[in-house]
Amino acid sequence: PGLLRGLPFGEMAERAHAMLEEVELTHRADHPVGKLSGGERQRVAVGRALVLNPRLVLADEPTGNLDPATGERVADLLLDLNARRNTALVVVTHNEGLAERLGRSVTLRDGSLAEAREAS
Repeated sequence: PGLLRGLPFGEMAERAHAMLEEVELTHRADHPVGKLSGGERQRVAVGRALVLNPRLVLADEPTGNLDPATGERVADLLLDLNARRNTALVVVTHNEGLAERLGRSVTLRDGSLAEAREAS
């Protein structure tokens, strides 16, 4: 994303490597994308979303296609990076466990607001 924004390649390479460290994937830096597991691909997606330090991250079903353990790991990573980087995070999910971990939750049913919950 930084290259598309016109940032220098060297700077983006450094940022990408630092982000791979944060998502614990430095050992896969030269690995073909097609050979990464689903969880590794999700962690790469989280890193890519955060590499430019955005103020807002939109996450659509970030744990949707993962087994429960891997989904939990990706959720932990996303929430940890969200807290450490002070980035607003909007998550769309059917995962009630993940929704309960978020600061505020809004439930939509049949296109209408059904309930809202604030963090306790």
